[in-house]
Amino acid sequence: MNREQKRMMQRQGQVGTEGAAGRRTSTQDLARRRGSQRTKIRQFFREVREEMRQVAWPTRPEVINYTTIVLVVLIFMTLLIFGLGYGFSKFVTFLFQK
Repeated sequence: MNREQKRMMQRQGQVGTEGAAGRRTSTQDLARRRGSQRTKIRQFFREVREEMRQVAWPTRPEVINYTTIVLVVLIFMTLLIFGLGYGFSKFVTFLFQK
């Protein structure tokens, strides 16, 4: 776990300032959690839209390239597994025929 993750966990209350695991159970934390209200639907979708704008979306050529790679690997692995299964089944039937 790096420093950034530790700081984030401290802010969220998952670890103490010494880095020991476990939640803080101060009365202020409990009061803050109980007093928090749920986010409204409109606010939720507004925040989702803002986060989606920050996503680094791939370009069209990148998507085509990644899709091609995935399909080629998928076909190769399918043929490999099929070939091994077929070969082993033929080998086993050859062993039991004698």
